Amino acid sequence: MIRHLRFLAPLALLAACIDVQAGPPRGPDILTSDVTRFYALYEATGGKPTVEQIEREYLADATPSLQEFAQLRRVTAQSIADRIAKDPAIYEQARACMALLPNVERRLAASFATFSALYPEARFPPVAIVVGRGKPVGTANRNGLFIGLEALCAADFMNPDPEDRFVQTILHEYGHVQQPGADFEEGDPSVTVLRVSLLEGVAELIAELTSGSVGNPGLARWTVGREAEIETAFLRDIDSTDLSEWAYNYRPGSDAPYDLGYWVGYRIAKAYYLQANDRRKALKQLIELEDPKAILEASGWTPGMTMPDDRATRTPAG
Repeated sequence: MIRHLRFLAPLALLAACIDVQAGPPRGPDILTSDVTRFYALYEATGGKPTVEQIEREYLADATPSLQEFAQLRRVTAQSIADRIAKDPAIYEQARACMALLPNVERRLAASFATFSALYPEARFPPVAIVVGRGKPVGTANRNGLFIGLEALCAADFMNPDPEDRFVQTILHEYGHVQQPGADFEEGDPSVTVLRVSLLEGVAELIAELTSGSVGNPGLARWTVGREAEIETAFLRDIDSTDLSEWAYNYRPGSDAPYDLGYWVGYRIAKAYYLQANDRRKALKQLIELEDPKAILEASGWTPGMTMPDDRATRTPAG
């Protein structure tokens, strides 16, 4: 989702608490104890906890999931306090999203079963719901899935329905959990516009295959009538390691298009999936993404092409 470059980080903190499952669980294990602690502090301080209080009563007792999230996303007591002072409404509103979790859990259980049938190797670690510094809405690595409650609740530009937003974002991030190449370091010469766009596009395809919609359906609104223009520009940049025009470039409050590489990568991935005689094998190849250019060439995708509306790729939205 919104700017979540996946830096390599020590995973030992999660190793003891994550039970990676070979098959789909009956429902996702959604961890919320960090949110409970944060809002106990939030209530006790009238919505204005100090840096010292956030450190002592929230971060000092962090679960391994919150510790990992904080390390990945540079979350500190100071950064949380600064965001509360700057944008208190998102922390106040976020509590309402907690009431959505039972329905989210029910819908995810059905989506997990679909995903396991499409990709038997799928892994389903717990979903850790945490409170951070207002971003990102979600991030993942091979051993964990993290959702920023306040960030995702505020992200109505992605999808105005908050329950759909939670389901589809979590499924997008579960796509990243499966990807061997989803962890990368900034400056890696192999981290090209094409590779990153396909990593994100495949995650969007997985969300669609398992829930009926991509993680961020709002991206499609900016592309209507401009498909060929956008994708021709994308094709010129596929070997670039400058991602700034195509990924992780959302600016809060801006109406400018952002993350269009997600949209193009999804269209390439979907074209590849639809043309395959063996779609289970094709999905596996997309997830493993050993050769992005080979995927591009085999997909049949061309700038501005009309995407087949293949209902077989979709499941009911829940």
